[in-house]
Amino acid sequence: MAETVAGTAASSSTPWWLHAVCYQVYVRSFADSDGDGVGDLPGITSRLPYLRDLGVDALWITPFYVSPQKDAGYDVSDYCDVDPLFGALADADALLERAHELGLRVIVDLVPNHTSSEHPWFVDALAAGPGSPERDRYLFRPGRIGADGVEGPPNNWISRFEGPAWTRVPTDPERPDGPGEWYLHLFDTSQPDLNWHNPDVPAMFDGVLRFWLDRGVDGIRIDVAHGLFKADGLPDQTLAPGESADPGESLITQRPSHTPMWNQPEVHEVYRGWHKLLDSYPGERMAIAEAWVRDPGDIADFVRPDELQQAFNFHWLAAPFSASAFRGVIEQTLAAVPAPTWVLGNHDVVRAVTRYGGGPVGVERWRATFLTMLALPGSAYLYQGAELGLPQVDVPPELRQDPRANVPGRGGRDGCRVPIPWSGAAPPYGFGPGDGQPWLPQPSSWAELSVEAQTGDDSSTLEFVRRALAVRHDLLSELAGVEPELHVSGTEDELVIRRGPLVCHLNTGSEPIAAEHRDRLLAGATVLLCSGSDPKARPGDANTATWLHRP
Repeated sequence: MAETVAGTAASSSTPWWLHAVCYQVYVRSFADSDGDGVGDLPGITSRLPYLRDLGVDALWITPFYVSPQKDAGYDVSDYCDVDPLFGALADADALLERAHELGLRVIVDLVPNHTSSEHPWFVDALAAGPGSPERDRYLFRPGRIGADGVEGPPNNWISRFEGPAWTRVPTDPERPDGPGEWYLHLFDTSQPDLNWHNPDVPAMFDGVLRFWLDRGVDGIRIDVAHGLFKADGLPDQTLAPGESADPGESLITQRPSHTPMWNQPEVHEVYRGWHKLLDSYPGERMAIAEAWVRDPGDIADFVRPDELQQAFNFHWLAAPFSASAFRGVIEQTLAAVPAPTWVLGNHDVVRAVTRYGGGPVGVERWRATFLTMLALPGSAYLYQGAELGLPQVDVPPELRQDPRANVPGRGGRDGCRVPIPWSGAAPPYGFGPGDGQPWLPQPSSWAELSVEAQTGDDSSTLEFVRRALAVRHDLLSELAGVEPELHVSGTEDELVIRRGPLVCHLNTGSEPIAAEHRDRLLAGATVLLCSGSDPKARPGDANTATWLHRP
């Protein structure tokens, strides 16, 4: 089995994940080795030198397990094998071995809230019928009769994809002529929620964790980490005035007390057990929670000393491009969360370049926000293609594959999942050996955004990211243990972060700072980096962040 890599980075006394830059690989869209238009594990392995040279410390790979692919692999039918679409178990072992040779850590995705409806457990549950031990592994319930005398779902919970969070089984073995029970699915109908009160469930996932840790993975990303347990009795959701039952794109704005399906206290006992399991392995293994919760204090609950090592900070991702908004997130996060993380994008949200206005302005704002993020203590997560300045793609409706694509008002998540361009002047831009479009079509305008086109161009976003990560790495020893000081400087559009010898100045305004203000900022300082893509960009320009070194 693959061995984990030795400790690297800032200090041998600090775990690697405290300061790591982690690169998210969306397996379907990173690199295709066999020409079928879908990314795979051998494709990732072939591109690992690119990640090493980019300057990241780890990669997080989205699910590659056996799956019907109703939700791009987040509907798992076998957690301990590789889906043939992505390769074989031997390919996972080869990827781990090569990554560790290159000094890269590997984080894999775990999906413990639900399985696929094609998982053997759920198939058995349907066959076994009401009241059976097999059904107790999931959340089956009889319907309830409404005021109109018609049987409906057991409660008023809404799926994150569309409609009620309950689907009725057409018939049950004991009542072939009558209506069946309902099963809970907080996501797609093909993703039935597990019953974590049943001891079979935690036992199964302990085995899954050991299977991948034994193979050498360095970390686990926990999908829907706040959703494993539901409130006793599965009560109706009580809504605050003006609050919708539809959780929409984000759960950040929803209070945990109003959501009996999210953030129940029992989840923390599970993670205490996983903490002990991870600690039983050598090499500083870690786990990070995907937990959409209301405020940083809720994030902190997941990263107590005896629980998980990290949790994603989606508040940074959700903030508008605003110095005051960023300052608020930084202050709240650092006050509440040990081992903070900073996230600007992932496979579920609109790409940041587009969120920040699109076009050249969107790119400039992303670069400035990314550089600001790197100045903060903690680890940073970079979504594939962000280093190229990729925008969101408007995938034609008839080609969309996300199960949420047809939900009114959503539009799906395909636009941030389009395969990244590596080389060449036309699709598939070196994504794979084939000639046609990959599983999601790439825009004809992406030739200038490819890795090949941007490499060696000092003004490109790719080379900017490489420089930023290299400078950050060189500064880690000076910044170790130094907490940042936040200052307002000049106008409300400015944020200054001082962290030991590093000063980060961010201007989110539409105008450059005044000349005399710029002179004061630069006095006695060395300019390390400026996020502007124009060779003439200066510290304090609009939509620009600058790193200064001031002993």
